[in-house]
Amino acid sequence: MASNTIEMPTDAELLQAQADLWRHSLYYLTSMGLRCAVELEIPTTIHHLGGVTSLPNLMSALSLPSVKMPFLGRLMRVLVTSGVFAADNSESGEELYRLTPLSRVLVHGVVADEHHSQKYFVLGVTSPHYTEAALGLADWFKKDTEPPVPSPFEDRYGVPLFDEKTALLDKELDDVVNKGLAAHDNLGIATILRECGDIFKGVESLTDCCGGDGTTARALVKAYPHLKCTVLDLPKVIEKAPAHDVIEFVAGDLFHTVPPSQAVMLKLVLHFWSDEDCVKILSQCRKAIPSREEGGKVIIIEIVVEPSLGPIMFEAQLLFDMLMMVNTRGGQRDEKHWRELFMQAGFTDYKIVKKLGARSAIEVYP
Repeated sequence: MASNTIEMPTDAELLQAQADLWRHSLYYLTSMGLRCAVELEIPTTIHHLGGVTSLPNLMSALSLPSVKMPFLGRLMRVLVTSGVFAADNSESGEELYRLTPLSRVLVHGVVADEHHSQKYFVLGVTSPHYTEAALGLADWFKKDTEPPVPSPFEDRYGVPLFDEKTALLDKELDDVVNKGLAAHDNLGIATILRECGDIFKGVESLTDCCGGDGTTARALVKAYPHLKCTVLDLPKVIEKAPAHDVIEFVAGDLFHTVPPSQAVMLKLVLHFWSDEDCVKILSQCRKAIPSREEGGKVIIIEIVVEPSLGPIMFEAQLLFDMLMMVNTRGGQRDEKHWRELFMQAGFTDYKIVKKLGARSAIEVYP
């Protein structure tokens, strides 16, 4: 029954609630500030200035009007507070800005081993199309839709994201999100090989599903020269992939067939798809591999939602799940959810081999 009374917080609780309200309502400004820094190339500029710079030197290097210096200082203050940059004072008391591990992965145009700039990931997830889709969440929830339920993005624009039709909606968006997807998927390959190298030992052949231009496959065959590696992806992706002496590139659709191999890898693939589609993909992977006794397995690199990772990692996982919910038909899953999908696809066992930050490496056995 409706009540005309409400329990009032204490004065201290009320003041804290007001501050929390500001934070949660205004967090989008941190995202827009990060986008601004990426568009202005601030991380790249600080890198070219030796990794540390003052505000006047940063203004000069960015060729910004001097009248905007106080405003850039305010932007940098927010980004320092959120950990994008670091700041300290010189001997003369001048504030100096430095790169952090976060801003280093945003440095663009630098070719170096293990460096994959995340510039386009930021530009994609903060794009007007993404934010417009999120703004329509309340209306989307109210719609009584027959399954399969389209994402808010698909409902808003009439086309799915990461689809051949996306380019018809906006070619620039399609280009940005695909560059961002490639950079995001390639980040941390070397870490996976260092931390989870045992999962590839003894594997004689491997199919990398949705392996793009073969960046992961090249890292694998470099680390394991004996490995026969096949990359499966859509024809439009394969036709742009650079040729390689050892790696075979196959144009196809993992919903219909997966090239046979001892192991199949799905790295950051399944979170884009609904449960039903995941079962179809996993079933095709199961058909492509031999028995467990013959070394057959599917290697999955994905988020396994887990509060025990700590509040920051857990929040990152949940925010990524919201990103998937708004823009795709997929999502992030906890261990119980993953287990159900594996069993539905006909697998008999699985093992979470290693937790890698917010993600995990999983072996699934036929």
